[in-house]
Amino acid sequence: MAGKRNKKKAETVYLVCEETGDYNYIVRRKPGGEKLKLSKYSPRLRKHTLHVEKKK
Repeated sequence: MAGKRNKKKAETVYLVCEETGDYNYIVRRKPGGEKLKLSKYSPRLRKHTLHVEKKK
């Protein structure tokens, strides 16, 4: 019988535009660490803006 392992599963997080509040991107990543802050394209504004990680 296989022993139980504490394996961290990848979690689904959303990247939310700071200017419009739109949920534009879905990313799977390992839990822990700092929140993601990335410059991504916002279709509503038609330019790159800062997007922050949020859980649903």
